[in-house]
Amino acid sequence: VQLVESGGGLVQAGGSLKLSCAASGSIFSINAMGWYRQAPGKERDVVARISLGSSTYYADSVKGRFTISRDNAKNTLYLQMNNLKPEDTAMYYCAAGVDYDRTGEYDYWGQGTQVTVSS
Repeated sequence: VQLVESGGGLVQAGGSLKLSCAASGSIFSINAMGWYRQAPGKERDVVARISLGSSTYYADSVKGRFTISRDNAKNTLYLQMNNLKPEDTAMYYCAAGVDYDRTGEYDYWGQGTQVTVSS
C-alpha cells in the first residue's frame, strides 16, 4: 500500500485547508485510516481516525474544527481543517492499517505534507 498526501501549505490563522491522501496498491486490506501530525521537537500525535464503517475519532484539540472523511470510490482520505490556529502547524501524515482494531497500530504511512499557520 502506498499513501501520498497533498494539500498542505501556508495559511493565516482562522483559515482553512483540505488535506488529501491517495491510497494505491493492496487497498482492499485496509480497514482503518487516520491523520497524525508532528511538530518540531514533539512526538507524533493522532489528529483523527476513521474506520471501515466510517466511525470517527478526533483529538480534543481539533474537535469541531477538523473533519475526517473517505471516498472509497477514489481511494482517498481527506482532512478538512477549518479555523486553523498557529498551534496546528506541523507535518501531517496519513496512515492506514489492516488490523488496527486488534493491534492499535498502523501498517502504512505517507511521507507527510507540511501545514504552517501564521498568526
